[in-house]
Amino acid sequence: MSAAPRARRARARVGPLVATHDPARVLDVDALLDDRSRSIIVCCGSGGVGKTTTSAALALRAAERGRKVVVLTIDPARRLAQSMGIEALDNTPRPVSDIDTAAGGSLDAMMLDMKRTFDEVVQSQASPEKAAQILANPFYVAVSSSFAGTQEYMAMEKLGQLDAEARRTGAHDLIVVDTPPSRSALDFLDAPERLSSFLDGKFMRLLLAPARGPARLMTAGFGMVTNAVTKIIGAQVLQDMKAFVAAFDTLFGGFRARAQRTFELLQDRRTAFLVVAAPEPDALREAAYFVERLRSEDMPLAGLVVNRASSAPAGGLTAHAALAAVERLRAGADGDAEEHDLAAGLLRLHADRLTLVERERGLTGRFATSHPDVPTAVLPALSTDVHDLDGLRRIGDLLGAQPAARRDTRPR
Repeated sequence: MSAAPRARRARARVGPLVATHDPARVLDVDALLDDRSRSIIVCCGSGGVGKTTTSAALALRAAERGRKVVVLTIDPARRLAQSMGIEALDNTPRPVSDIDTAAGGSLDAMMLDMKRTFDEVVQSQASPEKAAQILANPFYVAVSSSFAGTQEYMAMEKLGQLDAEARRTGAHDLIVVDTPPSRSALDFLDAPERLSSFLDGKFMRLLLAPARGPARLMTAGFGMVTNAVTKIIGAQVLQDMKAFVAAFDTLFGGFRARAQRTFELLQDRRTAFLVVAAPEPDALREAAYFVERLRSEDMPLAGLVVNRASSAPAGGLTAHAALAAVERLRAGADGDAEEHDLAAGLLRLHADRLTLVERERGLTGRFATSHPDVPTAVLPALSTDVHDLDGLRRIGDLLGAQPAARRDTRPR
């Protein structure tokens, strides 16, 4: 990863917006989906904020508005497959049936197979004999299956493959990416550099030293290092690592180059980032970190989606008035005690709900005050889980109707 993007605090690039004089800019989701200059939408954020559902809903809405869409998910719960009526998703795009194709769009869905993607990279970069040697190595199996950052790196590797295929064949004109549920939202952007640095690191190079350097100079020092490492991880593991590095040596530079190309793809103006958050302090704090990181890396930010926001109950009764009514019920001795208790309970629920709504609006409003140039969409929580295409359409409709809900994103 080059130092230049990190050093540059460039002006944020944003997607389609509503009127710029609005202090709480509202994300125009439909304008973003209809923008043919955008061929990649990346939904990112911390875990558990609804990235998968948001990604699927955006992909479905874009397809039914005429785009040829493929959605890539990294979702261990496999909810996306269920929502889209597909038996199982894998590393190959599968068509989603029962969508409205009147506008000429289509929708494919796929789920990242981390190890298979890593295998494909090896097979594309090495000779058949060398690839077979690498794929059979126990250390490679461990790295490709469970090394920290591999999932995030392979998600971006698959994105690069999909983008190259789309540009070559025209099968898709929009890729929607659901990013991995990382411990931190920032892990996603760091993964390509972290994995390539590991594979090209000093210790890995040291394992190759005896084969490359003058034997008299290298053997004694290398022997001391390997003896120490052997005591910690065991002789067989070290031998597997040495065999892996020797076989993988010709691919080291390729991984660093691919990481750089991935980073440049994320910076490309064809890409748009949507940060997804819940109306909770930790999730919005992560969203703020991600917004700042995207800006520092000169990556195109389209906006923020605040997912699962509480809706205010109907009627004009304030929380204060509801609690005052509870006190009056308690003070009154006449009437049915059971009816009084029921009414008081309902009034307390009403007051609690209003308090929660005001709290969430305050959190979202503070984010808007700190980041006034980040257009925001607030998506209300649904009464049931999304488990089918109709549920995804409903979410898409709510996202598409955001400009009409402008007051919900203003600081309170």
